[in-house]
Order: sequence, then C-alpha cells, then structure tokens
Amino acid sequence: MTDRREVAIVRWTGQAPSARDGPAELLAAYHLQTQVEKGEAVAGVDGLPDRYRVEIADPQAVFVDDVVLLALSGGAAVGCLVVTASVDGRSEIKRLWTDPAFRGRGVAFSLVSAALAHAAESGVSAVRLSVWKWRTGAIALYERLGFTVTESWDERDRLVCMERAV
Repeated sequence: MTDRREVAIVRWTGQAPSARDGPAELLAAYHLQTQVEKGEAVAGVDGLPDRYRVEIADPQAVFVDDVVLLALSGGAAVGCLVVTASVDGRSEIKRLWTDPAFRGRGVAFSLVSAALAHAAESGVSAVRLSVWKWRTGAIALYERLGFTVTESWDERDRLVCMERAV
C-alpha cells in the first residue's frame, strides 16, 4: 500500500533535533545521485567532493544566509530546496530533491512554488537556477512554472540555466 499522507512545506530553521527533521539525508541522496548521473559514482558521502560533504555535515552553516525549504510527511523530511539570498536583485534555486518514494505527488512543484512565493515576498526581481541537462523531468517542471532557458552563468557544459521574473 502506498503512503498518501499530506506533505507540508516548511522553512527549515536549523533547530531540528535530528537529521530526520533536517535536510542532511536529502542533500546526501541528491549529491550521491548526481555523481552517479555524471558518471562519477562514489561509494558514499565520504567520497563526495569537499564542497558537497560540508553541505551534508553542516547545512545550517553552509546555508546560513539562504532559505532551506523542506517537504515533510509524517514528521519526516521527504524533499528539500534551497533559495539563496538575493544578489543583484536575484535569488537562485538550488538542491531540489524529492525522496524517490514521494515522487509523482507534487512535492517538487510545491517546493518550487513555495520558493517563488518566498522570492516574491523578499522583493527579488528574478529567480534563476541551473539543472543538469539529463534531468528532463525537472526541466519540464521548471518550464511549467514559467522558467525559460537563458544564457549560462556556469562554466560546466552539461548544465541548463533557466530564469523567470518574480
């Protein structure tokens, strides 16, 4: 039987008593899967590049100026997304991840929608993101939410850069 509990989107304050309530496990899954998709699989978190390991080890410190949104189901974090602090009137969406067991339920849509609402409340003029070109489902989601492909700001050749006005 499939668990169909409601999913709530909340702003993570970093005050969670355990990783079960925070983004660490989700960030680990995101980074490990990304390495697999890039053809650079690693055996575990210890094999990830330093910049990713530190996100997993201490997301509160890494994202101190940003907003981390969590999708919660029954108290467990099942999705996450980071909205960066505004730079030059723009924020960036990063680290969108939904637990595979919760995909197809609108979790990612709800996270991105909440991120856009936060951006609007923060007064930014645009939100941008980059997504690996093989993540066609994510690209389609972003397009449904009004993002369009834009000139790249990232030197990695397999990224699609997108932006939308807020």
